[in-house]
Amino acid sequence: MDLEAYNLKTLFDQLGLPSDNKAIDDFIEAHPLSPDTKLVDAPFWSASQKQTLEEWIGKDDDRAIVFDELNVRLHDGK
Repeated sequence: MDLEAYNLKTLFDQLGLPSDNKAIDDFIEAHPLSPDTKLVDAPFWSASQKQTLEEWIGKDDDRAIVFDELNVRLHDGK
């Protein structure tokens, strides 16, 4: 059984980004997305980061929920 907890910190760790709460908030504030931009198509992701995001959205577990949380926050800018 997979007991790993998934949250924004674990996603940012996998993306190779600073993952403390302030760093996550700062990243989201600095990278707002327009309503017509899909999260995985944002221009600031590297190819490997985009691949990680695509893997997370394709999962049937908490990773998809975390992906959605990041998506909403980037589109809201907070």
